[in-house]
Amino acid sequence: DLIGQARNFYLYAAELINQSATTGATPATEDSLAYLRPEREYKNLLIAELPNGDWGQTILRQFFYSVYSQLLYTKLFNGSDSQLSAIAEKSLKEVTYHVKWSSEWVLRLGDGTEESHQRMLLALENLWAYTGEFFVPAGYEKDLVDVALLKEEWEQKVSAVLKEATLPLPAITYMHTGGKQGTHTEHMGFILADLQYLQRTYPGATW
Repeated sequence: DLIGQARNFYLYAAELINQSATTGATPATEDSLAYLRPEREYKNLLIAELPNGDWGQTILRQFFYSVYSQLLYTKLFNGSDSQLSAIAEKSLKEVTYHVKWSSEWVLRLGDGTEESHQRMLLALENLWAYTGEFFVPAGYEKDLVDVALLKEEWEQKVSAVLKEATLPLPAITYMHTGGKQGTHTEHMGFILADLQYLQRTYPGATW
């Protein structure tokens, strides 16, 4: 689902780039945007580049991101850009399921065995400091969605599930930021090394 959503956004981004490109410039494609950009040109949330960790951390990260995506896509669906609205409409059907699936696992693990509960507490401690970046608007976002306005509803939805899962909110105030400006964790380089290997070793390869 997430790869499909990424493809739709990349295709639209390439279209916009090509419309404003100078004559003779190499046309952008979904592959060139995905596989050939340097690290600093990726503007993503830091939480998305963290290692999966154990099942508890993987699930909690999916839950945090899915709730955020659901709110973001709802705003894009109701926004002024018809293409983004269409992508968001399709994506919402998938993300709504992701929220349901991941929240059920958060409940199952948080209020499960002693070991699963402890693993979820550790995951919460590791991941919470990366959630603040969801709501720090980048310059390129402001004309589409004011993500700062999503924070209250996100916190309400997430807090309700964590409370039912017997997981207290961490007393963490510092939040990691920078991913939206191209400043990444040490994990990003390893991800891109795997992702881009084929295209950089065999330029122009197709499949």
